[in-house]
Amino acid sequence: MVNLVAAQKPLLHGLMKLAGVAPHAVEIEPGTPVVVLVHGFAAEGIVTWQFQVGALTKKYSVYVPDLLFFGGSVSDKSDRSPNFQAECLATGLRKLGVDKCVLVGFSYGGMVCFKLAELYPELVEAMVISGSILAMTCSVSQTTMERLGFTSSSELLLPTSVKGLKALLSVAAYKKLWFPDRLHKDYLEVMFTNRKERCELLEALEVNSKDPTIPNFPQRIHLLWGENDEIFKQELAQNMKQQLGERSTFEGIKKSGHLVHLERPCVYNKCIKKFLISVYNKDKET
Repeated sequence: MVNLVAAQKPLLHGLMKLAGVAPHAVEIEPGTPVVVLVHGFAAEGIVTWQFQVGALTKKYSVYVPDLLFFGGSVSDKSDRSPNFQAECLATGLRKLGVDKCVLVGFSYGGMVCFKLAELYPELVEAMVISGSILAMTCSVSQTTMERLGFTSSSELLLPTSVKGLKALLSVAAYKKLWFPDRLHKDYLEVMFTNRKERCELLEALEVNSKDPTIPNFPQRIHLLWGENDEIFKQELAQNMKQQLGERSTFEGIKKSGHLVHLERPCVYNKCIKKFLISVYNKDKET
């Protein structure tokens, strides 16, 4: 005998689909801990975190978003601020069902992570920040560019030639990297799209305040640094640790520069795993 109710269900589901109603499974019990990897300015997410994803997915749900105007992410809004990036990232994570996560932010992505943790403390459990600062003040930007020999952050971070890309890599890496010019050209073509919008992102990044207000972050913050970072020197990280207070920790990785996660991936991954274990084991105890 045919079960008439069971036979009717596919028809009802089809009608609901036509009406725009889609089924969603919602997990109400605590699941796998979530780690969100937030990229920097010179590459999209997967390229930035290519050595971290595989190391973390065995124990964690790993999300690798592309910030606005990187990868395939775009917006018709005019806002280019880190706040807006943070708001969009929070909205995207919640649409994916993420209500708590640990952020791992590199360089520009670290500044977005700080904003996300400030705006949505209930979403962010803890953070690992590498090669970044709380806010890019005009004075810090000018001092950094002068020390590195660039006229502006756009000249450094938005190269238009192989020579410019090589200059960026030379200050970002601890050891000199060699790639054929063809690869540099291909990288420029693929990774530096949306130049107008990215230039606006850099302009919106700078704040006029000489001493910006330091938020009172409730999250644990681990500053994980390349000891030879020439863009954001280790001293900046140690000063930032003092500003952030007792819930922050600092750890340096030897023989690595700004691109610490790419230059010393095994050491970097080990440090992240250790921090994540401390975060989630503490949550279980409480």
